[in-house]
Amino acid sequence: MPIWIWLVLAGIIVSAVMTVRTAKQERKEDELYIEQEGQKYIDRMNEEKEKKKSGVQPGT
Repeated sequence: MPIWIWLVLAGIIVSAVMTVRTAKQERKEDELYIEQEGQKYIDRMNEEKEKKKSGVQPGT
């Protein structure tokens, strides 16, 4: 086989590996972001519960 065929195959393999690696990293970043936003939501809900328990009306 000519050398250019080997180079093309190597390029395809490297590209596939980099695509998988990038997708894995992005998935981890997305999970971290979702967890952070979920925690913010839970914190807001807990604050609202505390306000209701103390008798303070929300929005005032």
